[in-house]
Amino acid sequence: MRPFTFHPGPRLIAGHSLHERLHELLPEGPCLLVTDAGVRGLGLADGFIDGLNASGRPTSVFDRVEADPSKETLLAAVDAGRSAGAASVVGFGGGSPMDVAKLAAYLLGSGDDLDSIWGVDIAKGRKLPLLLVPTTAGTGSEATPISVITCENGVKLAVNARPLTADWALLDPDLTVGLPAHVTAATGIDAIVHAVEAYTSARLKNPLSDALAREALRLLSENLLTACREPANRDARSAMLLGAHLAGIAFSNAPVGGVHALAYPLGGLFHLPHGLSNALMLRPVLEHNAEAARELYAELAPILDPALEQVGSQAQAKGFIDNVCTLAADTGVSLRLRDHGIPEAEIPTLAREAMKQTRLLVNNPCAIEEADAQRLYEAAW
Repeated sequence: MRPFTFHPGPRLIAGHSLHERLHELLPEGPCLLVTDAGVRGLGLADGFIDGLNASGRPTSVFDRVEADPSKETLLAAVDAGRSAGAASVVGFGGGSPMDVAKLAAYLLGSGDDLDSIWGVDIAKGRKLPLLLVPTTAGTGSEATPISVITCENGVKLAVNARPLTADWALLDPDLTVGLPAHVTAATGIDAIVHAVEAYTSARLKNPLSDALAREALRLLSENLLTACREPANRDARSAMLLGAHLAGIAFSNAPVGGVHALAYPLGGLFHLPHGLSNALMLRPVLEHNAEAARELYAELAPILDPALEQVGSQAQAKGFIDNVCTLAADTGVSLRLRDHGIPEAEIPTLAREAMKQTRLLVNNPCAIEEADAQRLYEAAW
């Protein structure tokens, strides 16, 4: 066995009516709950907030998190927690509130300066007790030690360090019932990309991350269209939520690569949702990787189409790319940059910005240089 290290992520509770257990998992004292205005307006967090307050844990709600949260928003959440004397932090919502909650809990607990901890394994301090509750099945942020923040000029920076790992994650599929189809689609495709890129990661790929990535891909691919077309289907919602979580654990151990690297400038510069950005760059990057990752794509292919078990690896790899991209298209998401307001003239800028994502590009199965990135954006346009 070749040496590897694997981190299992937070302790996990999956089920229904989990708001009734929230107070059991947090220390006494004030709590900071981080969410966004949309989730707050839907009332999804009300039971959790009421339960915390009733348990003697007065809860301050910070609901100003936006998509692709900014450094200013993060620091405002930290200030809110400090003013409340927070003894714990709950992140409630999609990837953006959970990313802010993770880093806010760390900064509140450690006292570190934010600009001193960007990067991988630089943050070494202690966070406040942290619990994460996803309301979408996509980012897997509740499973990862990664927080991505949009900084000056739209550049996305990340803190990736084990002290950011939540103490607990709660998976309640009822919180995802009724999500609009386009949100279900984009977040589900995001989770599929996590599984695929973890399985093909050039760094830190290992047998446990592989097993999780394969099972995540199975759950997600078998249930994505049902979840989009039958939004109240709790079996499909449960499978998607678990698949996204497993993919999150997989890629927190075997980090993602080129699809994410080229997706980030679309979010940072044009504010496209992260899942949509991944969907837009999926086929171009998979095709760019096709030869370098041929055997790995071939191994994944029968998960999407059992008939591909009977053909050679080149046909398997092509079949895998075609099947996963067809699945993305069948959700109804338009997969052309031009359909989302991206001017063709901005492609060189996007390619330059993608080159700044060195922590991701190094994980891709083959190199992506600036000229490659420009070609891939052109293919997606």
